[in-house]
Amino acid sequence: MTTRWSRRGFLTASTGTAVALGLSTPSSAAPSTAVQQAQQADAADEFTTLRAKWRTLVLGEGFSPTAEPFKSRLAELGTTASQLQSSMAPASGSLWPDLVYADPDPDTDQESYGYSGNLQTSYTRLSTLAQAYCQQGTGLTGDTGLRDAVLTGLDHLNSEVYNATQTRYGNWYSWQIGAPQALLDVCVLMYDALSSTRIADYLAAVDHFVPDSAVAGYSGTSTGANRVDLCRVLALRGVVGANPAKVALARDALSPVFPYVTTGDGLHTDGSFIQHTTVPYTGSYGSVMLGGLGLLFALLAGSTWEVTDANRQIVFDAVEHAWAPFLYNGLVMDGVAGRAISRGLSATDTKQIQQDDHLRGHPILAAIVLLGQGASATENARWRGLVKGWVQRDYYSPPLSDPSIGLTGLARLKSVVDDTSVTAIAEPTGHRLFTDMARATHRRPGWAASISMADRRITYYETGNGENLHGWHTGSGMLYWWGDTYANGQYSDAFWPTVDPYRLPGTTASRTVLADAAGGDWGASLPDVNWVGGATDGARAAIGQYLKGLQSTLMAKKSWFCLDDSIVCLGAGIKCTDGTAVETTIENRNLGPTGTHAFTVDGTAYAAAYPWSQTFTGTGWAHIGGMGGYVFPGGATFKALRDSRTGAWSGVNKSGSTTAITRKYLTMYVDHGTDPTAGSYSYLLMPGATAAQTQARAAATGWLTVLANTDNQQSISVPSLGFTGVNFWFGGTVGTLTASDPCCVMITEKSDGTAVICVSDPMRMRTSLTLTWNRAVSAVTSKPSTVTSATTGSALTLTFGDLSGTAGVTQKITVKLG
Repeated sequence: MTTRWSRRGFLTASTGTAVALGLSTPSSAAPSTAVQQAQQADAADEFTTLRAKWRTLVLGEGFSPTAEPFKSRLAELGTTASQLQSSMAPASGSLWPDLVYADPDPDTDQESYGYSGNLQTSYTRLSTLAQAYCQQGTGLTGDTGLRDAVLTGLDHLNSEVYNATQTRYGNWYSWQIGAPQALLDVCVLMYDALSSTRIADYLAAVDHFVPDSAVAGYSGTSTGANRVDLCRVLALRGVVGANPAKVALARDALSPVFPYVTTGDGLHTDGSFIQHTTVPYTGSYGSVMLGGLGLLFALLAGSTWEVTDANRQIVFDAVEHAWAPFLYNGLVMDGVAGRAISRGLSATDTKQIQQDDHLRGHPILAAIVLLGQGASATENARWRGLVKGWVQRDYYSPPLSDPSIGLTGLARLKSVVDDTSVTAIAEPTGHRLFTDMARATHRRPGWAASISMADRRITYYETGNGENLHGWHTGSGMLYWWGDTYANGQYSDAFWPTVDPYRLPGTTASRTVLADAAGGDWGASLPDVNWVGGATDGARAAIGQYLKGLQSTLMAKKSWFCLDDSIVCLGAGIKCTDGTAVETTIENRNLGPTGTHAFTVDGTAYAAAYPWSQTFTGTGWAHIGGMGGYVFPGGATFKALRDSRTGAWSGVNKSGSTTAITRKYLTMYVDHGTDPTAGSYSYLLMPGATAAQTQARAAATGWLTVLANTDNQQSISVPSLGFTGVNFWFGGTVGTLTASDPCCVMITEKSDGTAVICVSDPMRMRTSLTLTWNRAVSAVTSKPSTVTSATTGSALTLTFGDLSGTAGVTQKITVKLG
């Protein structure tokens, strides 16, 4: 049994530890030789335990290698490893012929990315070989030839390129995270086969590229998910090298990741997760951070270096506060995946599995299961219920059949599915507004939606490393939506390489031709706007975006009112002088390879012919079979287009496959004409509605009233819901509401004689605000401290103090109606 030392006791009692930390031990306090040897033995035992734990975390546990789906996956691992072993050919500049890591011109950074990436991939392949050697059921378990191939590969890379004398080139990530993580995994798996000299050489390389100074400050490339990755490298370097100082440093360097941040990278109090300063990244870097923290918490649990920082509870809280809102039936929404949306099939790695929103979601589910092992029993039980529900409902891409998820993740998910004590939790309903990253999610029974915007803090889109070359308009009010048992593959099925990037659903955009990666890498391009955000009561919402186009003169005011069975979309003040057409895309449905979905307009069905286009005037409603309905208050003119679009992943990602892909689309859009001066639109999106339900809503002309749709205000009223929403772009009066300054207001009148008034300052600039509701109110029953006075009677007048520090968060007031 290993003695558990307190951190202070361990550091002060062990001379070996003191030396490792660079501390001196006074001779008068020196322990006896016997005590010293016992302490060193305990320390060695602890590192042996940590290596064993990491081995388990890498290889997985709790599954039978002779049971499916593990039997087949292990066999596939063995086949892959055999192919990699036979193709490995150590030569100057490469370990595999297709992965040349020798950069002929290291001064050309963009070209160097590929070479440094090949170095990282070389280590990743060695990790695959090592796993095939260590796992049962691969057909290569314990194979001495495979073992020798791994050692040959490690020595080759160390002598040729990844060593203590090499100057890095290309992408820093490959040298500080990608390559050392894979290298250290191999060191743990092959530890018994490695000589002390080999280990010393490999660790010297890690120390060279990832010195302690890599985590000395919380800035640059050492924040958020990147910081967690760096800590994983430091921790494993310490474990492999039996260096307590390195493990302690890794643990302590995690602490800056936990607290909420108010700007830039990390978790925000509203649930936002940002990386690269301006990019919403819950579904990509956020996934890495969540998975990395789960691994490190599990590795260090019960050890001398257990993570005990009280702020780690913020991470546990974020599972449902930050990640769950963007998970829907197994997928993670693309609006928070940054440039990862462009990662489909690779041009060089023919074995790579195409990435999509479902395949990015599954590792997050597995990470939540692992993280739950370190959370409270209540949290763990609830998370397992959530994960079970997500796994069971992902009919489009069943997680247990996901070829891209590792054996460890697969084992964790199957353990939850097979656990009869766990009851699957249904998808929650409600609205979440993430003001700090200009995103919103709206979830109703049977469907979910998400809105992506941009402002002076959040970029239009992220490109970099030759990725996401055409994501220009994803922040221009893109409205994503998914059904529960339908439309779950809308953005999964080769959407990004085949969709018209100027016609993304929900967006208003100029047809000005943009260059690949227009606006600059790493989210550099930010619109000069402040009014982006909204107000919500947690069930419904009023949201607005003052839109300025990327490298365009386009300006527009866009609003979304998120209701019980629909989203009302308004646009006004649309103007542009680019000399090109401006369009608002109502819908752009990916109908797959065949695209036979019926299309009905005002009761008339139109054939699924390709290509096909038509202009509809005075239209009241439209419907796409198996998808949903669209209602146009007062009638509208729009264009509809059926077309087959062919593209390749290489068109949106320089590393992507050049193989042509064709998908059929049905697009509905409003053509505002060339250089519009006051364009507008209004429509209702009704996900999952039948044609009959859509027609009935169009016929119910009193259900919705558009109170305003101008450059100054946008507002609707739905009497049957007691709902009124107003986006005051400027102060003024709309219906019964008067605001002194720009703000967002949402009111819900309830059947019990009360009303909830939600107010926000999306611009984050109001030092005072007066709002008058011309409605009899007898009492204010609750209000936040930002309300400095409230006058009731035949009308309600609310006076707000300084709202500039509220970060655009909704201020909720409850009143009793007169």
